[in-house]
Parts: sequence; structure tokens; C-alpha cells
Amino acid sequence: MAKAMTPDTQHSGTVAERILDNLSTAVLVFDESLRLVYLNHAGEVMIAHSARHACGRSVHELVANADVLVEHLARAFTGNQVISKRGCLLALPDAPDLRVNCTFTPVSEAHTVQTVQVELRQVDHHLRVQQDEALINQQQATHALVRGLAHEIKNPLGGLRGAAQLLERQIRDDSLKEYTRIIIGEADRLQALMNRMLGPNSLPVMRSVNIHEVLQRVCELVLAEFGDGLSIVQDYDPSLPDLHADPDLLIQAILNIVRNASQALGNKGEIILRTRILRNFNIGTRKHRLVASIEVNDNGPGIDEELLKKIFYPMVTNRTDGTGLGLSIAQSLIGRHHGLIECTSQPGDTTFTILIPLEEKHETQ
Repeated sequence: MAKAMTPDTQHSGTVAERILDNLSTAVLVFDESLRLVYLNHAGEVMIAHSARHACGRSVHELVANADVLVEHLARAFTGNQVISKRGCLLALPDAPDLRVNCTFTPVSEAHTVQTVQVELRQVDHHLRVQQDEALINQQQATHALVRGLAHEIKNPLGGLRGAAQLLERQIRDDSLKEYTRIIIGEADRLQALMNRMLGPNSLPVMRSVNIHEVLQRVCELVLAEFGDGLSIVQDYDPSLPDLHADPDLLIQAILNIVRNASQALGNKGEIILRTRILRNFNIGTRKHRLVASIEVNDNGPGIDEELLKKIFYPMVTNRTDGTGLGLSIAQSLIGRHHGLIECTSQPGDTTFTILIPLEEKHETQ
């Protein structure tokens, strides 16, 4: 017989649920028929399903290679003992395969095991946090270096240009003026390059922005530039709330990434633009309750492993006609929104993931 729910027990249940939802560890609870009866926010992110859609499904529907869990679930039910398993590879139907450490804890009531609580911790979580911190530190160090370098170059560059202009006025022979025009032209080119490396000088103009409108604008620009040989698939989460962002800076950052993908495909191939909400997600060492994830995935040749390590540095490119500034600028622009761009790549599958924390007012909804 179920207990009557008093105000105290209601409050206790609410607090317990809030505690579980604030965990970075995925928590799944299965009943004796191996159907999911509870899923916290971290679990939703891990299996790429909301609790509303996942609860009631069997473990076989949630995990393609469910046998890796079923054996230990059965042992936890029958043996009434906590079981730990390290390095399990989970094949998820709607998310990338994950290697996790698992803990199976039987939950008893009236001396009978009613449910088993499964805790899943991603093995490479700490590695990703370290990589994010390295990217953030790299971005900050690069920006400081570029600002210092630009200052040292722009001042003598201005003097050089001014001297060339004065010299040009003194030259009577028009054939010699060609040389001063070359000096002035190259000085202007270097000035423009420095300005591009530094990025926008003005402060971001933040407002409420629908990221899907931003992505639609990027699609229009890229398709107009690269033509019909390119296929762009849009896989959007309609529940994603508006961002507090500068739309022009977001368009520029995402456009730089999608252009890179289009060039890698040789203007023929498929690009997938995907948006999702991530809950209790770390960007570096800072944990955010809600994060917007914008993925740009292409099926091109992939990025060389050595190049991948320094891809966000300025002037790094594998194209003879490239400046190597697009991704560095994109990283800087997303950094202005307290976000980060990550990249993973293998032949046929390259993904740039833009992570932007959602505004505080969205985190309480």
C-alpha cells in the first residue's frame, strides 16, 4: 500500500530530485522487468533522450548492445549486492558510442529488491575537461600574443605607409611611383590582416537571439557561395531557448566553420547542422546548468591528427590559398560569449561543436 504524501515527504522528494538532476553522473533506475523508471538530467544528455520519452522503455530499446548491462542488472536484482564494472562500451541508438564506468546498486523495499540504480560515468570526462581548459588557455594566450604583435607591427607600418606617401609626392617620374604604390598597398594589406587577427574592436551587442535563425542565415550565405553541389541537413532541437548573444558575431563564427567544411568537401558533400540542449555540462572546469550545443558535421576527408592539435591557432592551415585565420577568429568570437569550440575528426566524419552557456534566466525555466 502506497504511503500518503505529506508536505514534508513532498518537499523531501523535490529536494532529492533536484540533487540527482544537479549531478554530473548519469543516474538511471530500472524495475524488475528492466524498464527505465527514472532518468536524471545527466542521463538525458548521455543517452540523448528526455526522461519523458525514455521512461517506460526497456534497456534493450535504450542501448543497442544491452547485454553488457542486462547481465549486471540481473545479478544486482538476484544477489542484492552492489556491482561495479569499468570500461563498458555502450552502443547508443541516438548518440555516439560511450565508454563508461558503471555501478549497479539494488534499491530494496520490504526486504525485496524493487529497482536497481545504475550510475554511469564517462571514462573520458576528465580528459575532455582538461582539453577544454587547454583550449581556453590557448585562446587567451593567442589573443594576448596577437594584440601585442599587432601593436608592434601597426605603429611602424603606419610610419612606413606615411613615408611612402610623402615620397610619392616628391617623385616626378610616374614609372617610379609604381614602387611607392606597391609599398602603400602592401602596408594596407598587412594592416587589414592585423585587424582581422584582432577581430571586432567594438563590444558585442547582446540581445535575445534565436540560434536557428542565425543558422538559417548561414545556410543561405553558404549555399549562395558554393552552389547546389553542397547538401546541408538541418537537425534542430525546437525546445532550445533563445541565446543572449550578438547575432552578427555568431553568424561570422559559424559561417567561418561552415565555409571551412564546404571547402574541405570540395563543394560536393553533406554538412549537418545540429542543435541540442546539454544539461549540467562543463565548459572547461566551469559547470553550467544549461548549454546550447551547435554542431557542424561534414563527411569530408577529415583533419590530420597533428593539424587538429593546433587548428585554432592563427595562421595554421593546410590550404595553399588559406590565411589560417577563420577558425582562430571563430574561437575568439565564441569566447566573447563565454563559450568554446571543440573539434573531433576522422575520415568521413568531422564535427565542430560550438558550446555556449545559456543565459541565467533560461537556467531556471
